[in-house]
Amino acid sequence: MHIDHANLRALAAVVREGSFERAAAALSVTPSAVSQRIKSLEERMGRLLVQRTVPAVATPDGHVLVHLAEQTALLEHDALSRLGVEDPAQQASIAVAVNHDSLETWFMHAAELFASRTHTTLDLQSEDQDHTAELLRKGAVLGAVTTLADPVQGCRNHALGSMRYVATCSPSFHARHFAAGLNARALESAPVLVFNRKDALQARFAQKVMRGAAWRPPVWWLPSSRAFVQATLAGLGWTMNPLPLIQQHLDEGRLVPLRARAWEDVPLYWQHWRVNSQAMDALTESVLKASGSLVRKR
Repeated sequence: MHIDHANLRALAAVVREGSFERAAAALSVTPSAVSQRIKSLEERMGRLLVQRTVPAVATPDGHVLVHLAEQTALLEHDALSRLGVEDPAQQASIAVAVNHDSLETWFMHAAELFASRTHTTLDLQSEDQDHTAELLRKGAVLGAVTTLADPVQGCRNHALGSMRYVATCSPSFHARHFAAGLNARALESAPVLVFNRKDALQARFAQKVMRGAAWRPPVWWLPSSRAFVQATLAGLGWTMNPLPLIQQHLDEGRLVPLRARAWEDVPLYWQHWRVNSQAMDALTESVLKASGSLVRKR
């Protein structure tokens, strides 16, 4: 069965941009042209590929073809680059899912290394590290920084090291809530900072102390890694902060750990779809080099 590449690109653009109008602008065509291409592709496949919601999202069948479109675009870009006939108006972009804390710490160095080796750009999507692999499974991204040790089917997996998270608070907060030590009663009443409803780091740490008891503390919901640090410094609550963001604050006494060895090391992996692409190889090499700042097992 032949699949028209223009129709595939339209599908990928709609899912990436979230609407037919923005996809049309990205492709420099009219919204009606995008709609016609999607309709033609759906008729060709005999199934619904896009849910016309706000934002527009791919159906499970649509995800399969979005993945094909992204891989095809990357391979086409590589081939034209090797032939020396690249079209500056049609530069490739690799969709990548990265956890929030990696974006705030080491991953931008990987992007910098990648940019020095290629004209390809990155479409970075921020997601919790326990959930980035789902975007990879759906074909929404071609690579992901994830906590998943087992390779997603069709992907290569590279161990990166671990992000160390330290349970910290301000000295005044510690004196107010943990002067008698870190125990279940103190954790139950002490306010805690949590990134979002997917963030389970604080709960995992607390359960080691609670020993199965219910934990219902006052919660500050703060969906920003740097706001976490600011809020911890301000004494709003305690939380699991990534060590690279707070090392100086710990060294200078503005933050203190809740107790000795109050940390959790979260292993990270780089997974990407198996695609014979120079750009993907360059990205993988850049990610592996930049991840040297992560904690390694000895």
